[in-house]
Amino acid sequence: MSSARIEDPPYRIFGALGSPYSMKMRAIFRYRRLPHIFLMSGPDAPEISHVRPAVIPVIQFPDGSYHVDSTPMIDELESLHAGPSARSIVPEDPAQAFLAFVLEDFADEWATKWMFHYRWFREVDQETFSRWGAFDRLGAGGRDKIEAVARTFRERQVGRMALVGCTEHNRPLIEGTLEAALDILEAHVTEERTLFGTRPSRADFALYGQFSQLTSDPTPDALIRKRAPYTYRWIAQLDDASGLEGDWRAPADPLPSAVHALLEMCADVYFPFLRENALAFEAGKPHFSLRVRGHDYEQAPFKYQVKCLAELRRRFAALEADALARVEAVLSKTGGLETLAG
Repeated sequence: MSSARIEDPPYRIFGALGSPYSMKMRAIFRYRRLPHIFLMSGPDAPEISHVRPAVIPVIQFPDGSYHVDSTPMIDELESLHAGPSARSIVPEDPAQAFLAFVLEDFADEWATKWMFHYRWFREVDQETFSRWGAFDRLGAGGRDKIEAVARTFRERQVGRMALVGCTEHNRPLIEGTLEAALDILEAHVTEERTLFGTRPSRADFALYGQFSQLTSDPTPDALIRKRAPYTYRWIAQLDDASGLEGDWRAPADPLPSAVHALLEMCADVYFPFLRENALAFEAGKPHFSLRVRGHDYEQAPFKYQVKCLAELRRRFAALEADALARVEAVLSKTGGLETLAG
């Protein structure tokens, strides 16, 4: 199908400025020049309160249907809006498309720990975002009401930190992997604009979604400004890349060192996390632990991340021979091949 026409009903994005996945999807819609309306909303808004799971963003497609979960929505949009002028965010080369999917999954499921940790670990960040989040939800209603909602919101989110692994015990690994990722990106963005060519992929937008929050909260904002100033500006540029033109990297061209380094982080940190999570979930264990990059990590298993590992393996198994050989050549250097092969 061709790209959306201006007279078509616009997509409606029910999301929030404080939601990394809302910002990820809004940036994708902007880049792809798909007509859309962004509606500040929580998952309990009357129009979308029936949608499950109760998360944002919820996106209403022009046919009236409601959709959640950014990754399958990206795939659906790729099917609906195809062709040379559609500004796809999936590399044309199947091997690079798979690696971009891996990095998107890493951003969605591991990099989000950076966001949640920095937002709710320190008092200054707790106070700042709880007020902003309450203000966004209420729109107005008086300062006293906003700050009362902010206190309740803050207590709930801080109470969830251990559930998602954002604890003092896990802080060294979470903060260390963010700092390593910043160093990787800072070396990359002054040489090349994006990860898989001169146009942004699903991996770039997934990283943007998490960083859009880190650059709005006081502590990580200061960290990124100081440690990775060009990455800081790269994040801002991806918010609206509707004017960016570019091409995909040719299949025969070597991948940039940043892609290799991020895949090494997947192999060292994210894939072991996924494996241990799946084993613990299947065994019915209340917690799992692992030691990676010299740090200990522990949390309760999550069912959704079991699904993530299964989907990575399914897509790996579906690669045709040529793409599979090229993916295996990359992963034999970065690590992670055994995990994806199951």
